[in-house]
Parts: sequence; structure tokens; C-alpha cells
Amino acid sequence: MRIELADPALKDSGYALLADRKGGAHFLLIPTRRISGIESADLGLPGAPNYLSSAWRARDRLESVVGHAIPRSAVGLAVNPVHARSQNQLHIHIECLRPEVLQALARAAGEPANGWRTVRIGAYSLEALDLAGDDLDGQNPFKLLNEHIREKHGVVGEYTLVVAGTRSASGPGFIILTSPALAGELLLDSTCAAAAAPS
Repeated sequence: MRIELADPALKDSGYALLADRKGGAHFLLIPTRRISGIESADLGLPGAPNYLSSAWRARDRLESVVGHAIPRSAVGLAVNPVHARSQNQLHIHIECLRPEVLQALARAAGEPANGWRTVRIGAYSLEALDLAGDDLDGQNPFKLLNEHIREKHGVVGEYTLVVAGTRSASGPGFIILTSPALAGELLLDSTCAAAAAPS
């Protein structure tokens, strides 16, 4: 377990990083303050702690479990919607992407994008937004999701949020995925089969 104390510049920004009790390459980032979940308006406020940025930096814990390097494009972060979660405390799943998800995102990477677009993963259609950058320090996916769902006149708590790393000819980045139809955790895989050790 790892405990990060609050940043003095950001009130109540501390969090715990825990290995999931089911085992495997699966960690949870849980704020030390009370935040119910993805529906919390606090996550999108100006100056709110960027918990997803902290979760992304913690992906090295996956490598400590599998014993080898994992490419950024194989790593995913997920927050489930209200109807598909086990507890009323925000927790971010940190795992590898399922192989079929990694393949679907690789196919979608070459599609032209200007703002939100649709990406197919198996039987599901998800909305996707591409972000450039090596980390998430300067952009908060919770805030971006809140703005997008409010524009659609939707209810944020009904939507899942998945953030996956990407790498293209233009450099490192991320893809944000959202849908009201599934739990984002289902796109992840604690065996890291998509990031097998090099032979």
C-alpha cells in the first residue's frame, strides 16, 4: 500500500494506492477524502485534485507485478458509473487493457479526429476524445467528461470513464472513452495478456 499525503497547494488531495484484493496486476487509487464517485461535482471544479494524473503515474506498479516493461498503449484507467460499482467512494482501477480493446484502439488511432468521436469496441459504441501529451498533469479527464456530458444534457453518474495511453507518429497521448452502456472496468485485464513479456 502507498499513501500520498495532500499537496499543500491542493486541499484534501491525498490518496491511497492499494493492490486489488482479487490479485494480479490490478491497483486502485482511492482519495483519502470522502468523494462518492464519478458523479461528484467536486471532480470537475477548477483547481480540483487531478486523481487520474496520479493514477497514471502509478502505472509502474503494474510492471512490478508482471516483471517487465509495459507499453503506455497497453495501460488503462477506469472509473465505473454509479450503477456498476461496488462502493460509494471514488476509486480508479489501474490495469492493462484487454487484448481486444488494445486492438480496437489501434485500429481507431488512424481515424481523423476533431473533438469527440465514436469508437467501436466489440459490440459497444463508445465516445472518444484524443489528448496529446506524455502525462495528464495539464488536463483533467473528469472535467472534460463533465463538460461533454452536460452539453449532451446527460447525467454524468450514468457514464463510465476510461483513459488509455496512446503513442503515434506525433508523440505520446491518451484516449478518453465514455459510455452509459458498460462498466469501464470490463475493458481492463489484470493478467496483462496484451503486454506479454518480450520473447
